[in-house]
Amino acid sequence: MDTSLAVRARGITRRFGDVVALDAVDLDVAQGQVHGLVGPNGAGKTTLLGLLLGLAAADDGTLEILGTPAGHAGVAGFVDGPGLYPSLTARQNLAALAALRGSRQADVDGALAEVGLTDVAGDRVRGFSLGMRQRLGLAAAMLTRPRLLVLDEPANGLDPAGKKHVHDVLARLAGDGTTIVLSSHRMDDLEALCDEVTILATGRVVFSGPLAKLSAENRELDYRLRTSDPRGARPLIETTPGVQLVGDDVVRALVPALDDLVLGLAREGIAVRELAPVVSPLEAAFLALTQQRQEAGR
Repeated sequence: MDTSLAVRARGITRRFGDVVALDAVDLDVAQGQVHGLVGPNGAGKTTLLGLLLGLAAADDGTLEILGTPAGHAGVAGFVDGPGLYPSLTARQNLAALAALRGSRQADVDGALAEVGLTDVAGDRVRGFSLGMRQRLGLAAAMLTRPRLLVLDEPANGLDPAGKKHVHDVLARLAGDGTTIVLSSHRMDDLEALCDEVTILATGRVVFSGPLAKLSAENRELDYRLRTSDPRGARPLIETTPGVQLVGDDVVRALVPALDDLVLGLAREGIAVRELAPVVSPLEAAFLALTQQRQEAGR
């Protein structure tokens, strides 16, 4: 067993009748890492999260959690949204869970404060928005201070302020050594939080590794480029090797060619006012890899 890994999966397969939800999946998640799961609907993300939480067992393969085969002590989280009692208040929901888990009331108040729900602790959950329920679910998962936190779309339904709050909480937990595995359809969440990502398509892993590696291996991207002198910049754009002008203020290039263009603009005294991917490297790779996998399966 590798005790440096919070999750070690080898050849994990999970079937539902004739449907293969997970097909020989390998996964390594290091201790203290924030690891993202990405994939289109039906890719197997929810099934994999359920296995990590002990809600189901694999049909084939081996799964080690925190160094223990099929062990789930020290693991908490939620899949398909947190399970809450709508007729109880936020504090009562957590107090009931705390009683079951042997936590103290102080832990309840601390968890509510940590996710920013102290002011509504006495309100019934039935009146909570989706984002507030997600934050309460996160508080519930944090009650036992788990070593592995498994979260399904934790930023779902959050406004910008709520999303930042949750991001800050997760970043602090990771900084304190908690391992976090989360799924999200929002690439900006994953890019902001994750050390590594695993991309699933039709139940198989099509990429797993650091975000930087994913970006480095990606093909050309479209970038929005705005300068202080668009007319003067155009000849440089058109004559820089490896750079294509594909629309108003949009160029297509690999990073090295883009670097050459920026240096050329600077030499001509043309300032770059904006340079950003039209689609993020993670999203571009996700779309390309999942499409390739789906086409291969036809």
